[in-house]
Amino acid sequence: MSNFADRFVERRLRRGTQTIRELQDELRITNDQLEFILDDARDKEVRAMVAETPNAALEHHEAQRHLEVIQRHRDHLLKAIADHQVHQDQLLDKLIN
Repeated sequence: MSNFADRFVERRLRRGTQTIRELQDELRITNDQLEFILDDARDKEVRAMVAETPNAALEHHEAQRHLEVIQRHRDHLLKAIADHQVHQDQLLDKLIN
């Protein structure tokens, strides 16, 4: 590979590494939020069962929806990190070969 091509690949590797770091930081934050939201949803589920009121049931339903949203976001981040890591490996292969 030419020197110019090597530099181009190295630049893309650096950008990819930065993107992975940013995604991992966001994943850590999301995991913390997920813990909190999961606890909240469990509490509201118990309250809904005990109270048996429409308001308690609605709060539980809303907490469950919020939990599902944060779980989908977490799944998206995990997939994005995995995809970026595969791309990084491909760039490294180009640099080595």
